[in-house]
Amino acid sequence: MRLYGPINEKYEEFASYAEDSPCLQSWAYGVAADSEIQEWLSTLPEPKQQPNLVFAAARWHGLDAPAPYEALREALLTDDGRIRATILARATQTNEAGRMATLLPAIAHAAGGRPVALLEAGASAGLCLYPDRWGYRWSTADGIRTAGPAAPTLHCEVTGPAPLPDAVPTVGWRGGIDLNPLDVTSEDHMSWLLTLVWPEHEDRRAQLATAIEVARTDPPDLRRGDLVELLPALVDEAGQAVGPDGVVVVFHSAVIAYLDDGARTAFADLMAGLVAAGRCRWVSNEGPNVLKGVTAAGPMPPTGQFVLGLDGRSVGHTHGHGRTLHWW
Repeated sequence: MRLYGPINEKYEEFASYAEDSPCLQSWAYGVAADSEIQEWLSTLPEPKQQPNLVFAAARWHGLDAPAPYEALREALLTDDGRIRATILARATQTNEAGRMATLLPAIAHAAGGRPVALLEAGASAGLCLYPDRWGYRWSTADGIRTAGPAAPTLHCEVTGPAPLPDAVPTVGWRGGIDLNPLDVTSEDHMSWLLTLVWPEHEDRRAQLATAIEVARTDPPDLRRGDLVELLPALVDEAGQAVGPDGVVVVFHSAVIAYLDDGARTAFADLMAGLVAAGRCRWVSNEGPNVLKGVTAAGPMPPTGQFVLGLDGRSVGHTHGHGRTLHWW
């Protein structure tokens, strides 16, 4: 989803992505056709105009959902400043735990049976740093494939020759970087994450609550700062922690979209250099227009799907909430 460009186009694009949330889809189409609301949004910094952030802020301040578009319209036009303040102060940082079902095959493939140090770029609260604490049920053309403990469990439909592991990797270190890391022990921070889940998605809300409990038993090591500035040193720290027999895997999902074009290029160049030097492997999961070099290595994904990359090359497409994986 784009953060920059005409407001009506951004909301139309979000509507096409949010087809499994009738409420948010109707809100997005409503905004795309409403010049008065677009004028209200235009007073916000451009990255803060994104639909999911605006919708979540309205819900945070009492807007029931699902609800008709007119309820959202009234909430924004009669805002006493609290919705605007929340939009300016917070970020989406969805931390979709379900994505681990689509990321794990790439992470395990990169690990190659070795212990792994997991380093997440744009970690939010770090809820996706625990793929070894979950079980997996991948539905394939040949039947159900499983790995990991019996519970909690993530489900995913898989097509293509995905390298589905028989066991979850051994994680010897886990940590992340974020400009605004969230504290998994903070009720305020976690309540915000739960609000970001789309209104009709009770299964995702329950899954997120489980992910919070998993992380709270062993809170992650999250560093505050810029990805490009902090990554090289933290890659080396993670490598030392896992030892010469292990491998560092840097991964991210729906994060690099928040960088401008120059920062995206700098990040991609940095990761390519780290991979070429043998300091880490790189698993990316972003929209098709975010890391264009990764996307160019494979076919374009269907609307609303992410490009899954390994070491800078496209290897598949994933559903944004981790429901499906297609591997080349």
